[in-house]
Amino acid sequence: MTDPTDSSTQKHGLAELIAERRAKAARLSEEGEELAPYSYPGVESLAEVRAAYEHLQTGEETEEHRRVAGRLLARRGGGKAAFIDLVDRSGQIQLHARLDVLGTERFKRLCSLDSGDLLGIDGAPLRSRHGELTLRVDDYQVLSKALRPPPDKHSGLTDLETRHRRRELDLLSNENARKLFATRAKAIAAVRAYLDANNFLEVETPVLQPLYGGALARPFMTHHNALDRKLYLRIATELYLKRLIVGGLERVYELGKDFRNEGLSTKHNPEFTMVEWYEAYADYQDEARRLEEMVARVAQAAGYEGEIDFKAPWRRLVFMDAIREATGIDLRAYRDADSLRSAIRERGLSMPTDGLSWPALADDLLSKHVEPTLIQPTFIFDYPIELSPFARSHRAGAGLAERWEAFAGGMEIANAFSELTDPDEQRARFEAQRRLALAGDEETQPHDELFLEALEHGMPPTGGVGLGIDRLVMILTGQTSIREVVLFPAMRDQGPSTKV
Repeated sequence: MTDPTDSSTQKHGLAELIAERRAKAARLSEEGEELAPYSYPGVESLAEVRAAYEHLQTGEETEEHRRVAGRLLARRGGGKAAFIDLVDRSGQIQLHARLDVLGTERFKRLCSLDSGDLLGIDGAPLRSRHGELTLRVDDYQVLSKALRPPPDKHSGLTDLETRHRRRELDLLSNENARKLFATRAKAIAAVRAYLDANNFLEVETPVLQPLYGGALARPFMTHHNALDRKLYLRIATELYLKRLIVGGLERVYELGKDFRNEGLSTKHNPEFTMVEWYEAYADYQDEARRLEEMVARVAQAAGYEGEIDFKAPWRRLVFMDAIREATGIDLRAYRDADSLRSAIRERGLSMPTDGLSWPALADDLLSKHVEPTLIQPTFIFDYPIELSPFARSHRAGAGLAERWEAFAGGMEIANAFSELTDPDEQRARFEAQRRLALAGDEETQPHDELFLEALEHGMPPTGGVGLGIDRLVMILTGQTSIREVVLFPAMRDQGPSTKV
């Protein structure tokens, strides 16, 4: 008996294949097969079964009962016996179906099923004569009839657009994709475990906010009908979390989605996952040490074995020195947008300059000419105050802020401050941001009076960090595009609806 996904079926169009599968489902129902049971209790993962019986010797059989479930991947043989490959999230196992065990009708029905069908199997483990760990099929149940054929089992999905738009098909056909998102889950669990173990309290703050803030980015806007007011999807959790620090929750974190209305790239998705944490009585130096420790533990938990060394201490550079070494421009000598723009053009640096403010130009110099070179974990310390509206002024340098960003794999992964706690200075920073907005800068922080009133109640010295989960997972899994580590990334409109 042949596998229905092989060449004989490839001659048919998709519509014919679907029609055949629907007809087969109707026949199975007429024959009394329940195609959509409400449950199938007692299932073990295939990996658990494999681990429990790895000790079996070639030809050794057991009579121990095991129950598994998964998708029919392929089938071989016929006559009085057939071998079936079953797959679940944890891996794959071979099934051995025999006519003398199942009886004629049940055996024939099992052999008539299609690739992609979901099966529940009761069986006994054995080691085949060829050394393959196998389950003898003592009984089975169809758990769901696949009306559409799965992607080709040999080549899987090769079109990137389809893989990203139809992630379920990518996961069906690509074991590496399933492993990648399992690794992502392990990384997120390790982040939570580290913060929980260090006495941080996980909290939830609004995703829909009456005023966006906490980062220099453009927001998405929406309208709440019942309240008849404009709301924004949050660009960061920062301001709400710092209000909780004021309220006495001295160590807090939130892990969730932020949204920024910006361009798409290999490093940017408008909807992304961040963890932000804030710690009273700490500063940005304390948080650098905490990030080093956390990321090293997350990498270990995720099974990372790449070339990047996350062990502490990480390399430390200073913002202006890093830009001078990479571009020859000393930002201390060019303190307004016009002079900095001229210096950039004189050196023939490849980057846009027209209409950009001094902070935007300085930030672009770092992101375009320094960031791509930072492969091993590196901190860039002591940013210009103009780039850091929520960071405390540097205790040792005028015009600087106690801020760092962390980089690895040629991209930023985290951002941190000694948090600004002085309400009067914060008010002045908001006013500086307002002037930039009036000058045409679209990525500024709006004035937030409620946040200022919170600071006026008194905020303890605090260190805060934002760590990008998607980018960290990119590094841990060796991916070069953020779309590979987001289950359903943002995509351009596909135009007229087409079926895959």
